[in-house]
Amino acid sequence: MKKIFALLIFVLALAACNPATESPDTPVDSGQPGGGLAPIYEPRAGDELLLRGEIYLDSTDLLVAESFPVQYSLVLKGNLPSPCHQLRAVYNPPDATNAISIEMYSVAEPDAVCVAMLQPFEQSIYIGALPSGHYTLWVNEKRVAEFDA
Repeated sequence: MKKIFALLIFVLALAACNPATESPDTPVDSGQPGGGLAPIYEPRAGDELLLRGEIYLDSTDLLVAESFPVQYSLVLKGNLPSPCHQLRAVYNPPDATNAISIEMYSVAEPDAVCVAMLQPFEQSIYIGALPSGHYTLWVNEKRVAEFDA
């Protein structure tokens, strides 16, 4: 009986150490090249009824994974106009000139009453492995990175 009780305590302790599942508001890379946005940031049906707003981008970081083939991600940090705004992003894969463009904006209910304060965000966008070439990354029509793959 003591062995069964000890085994039960051990199993319960292991279960308690298991990490919690992520909430839907936690940004997660999709792991798919050519549009690595977390699904919660992609445009949704009904967004056309919402008020579209700006985002305030503070910093961008191009991350290069030491893998084969080399993989790229872009980390964006900034602020939304208020806590009522939700982040949206559209990823456009490399075009004929190897320009990768990302459009980022916010949406909010038009009649929402919200405190006037900035809401910070951090979004990682998975770019993936790219064919050899010279690339430029654009966010909201502003060049944020340039690199050779």
